[in-house]
Amino acid sequence: MEELDLIVDMAREEMQGALNHLEKEFIKIRAGKASPNMLSSVRFDYYGNSTPLNQAANVGAPDARTLTVQPWEKGLIPEIEKAIINANLGFAPSNNGEMIIINIPPLTEERRRDLVKLAKAETENAKISIRNARKDANNNIKKSDEVSEDLLKSYEERIQDLTDKFVKQADEFLMTKEKDIMTL
Repeated sequence: MEELDLIVDMAREEMQGALNHLEKEFIKIRAGKASPNMLSSVRFDYYGNSTPLNQAANVGAPDARTLTVQPWEKGLIPEIEKAIINANLGFAPSNNGEMIIINIPPLTEERRRDLVKLAKAETENAKISIRNARKDANNNIKKSDEVSEDLLKSYEERIQDLTDKFVKQADEFLMTKEKDIMTL
């Protein structure tokens, strides 16, 4: 029994990991409002090391349409500016010698639809990970020596309940993100 409970716990952790990953991916999908998280994937060469932007600069959003990046060393401005462009986020950074300023353009209806498609694809990937965790757990339970037919059915139902719960959460995340993206 203890071994089977451990299998269920591992499946739960994998499913939670899929949801956590989905949340991180959703942060990258911008909904038209400026957020410092939009630059979380940007890395640049800092004295020979690939460094996340937020470890060498202050990233802020003074208003809903502007991001600012103020490097701790002014000499880094060109390197950071190049990294933002190379990150393919669709931003056109400019600098005033002190900081980098990024104006966030309002999203077109077509771009909003594309972002919703992207969010749906990420959600589907999360659901696939959740279902894979279910499959792995069920296979591991079937391999166990101490499983009677009734016990097997009971554990499979527990795992299915977990799967349903996590898939429902993923769908709820998607609904929230879709509403966020489509709101003007």
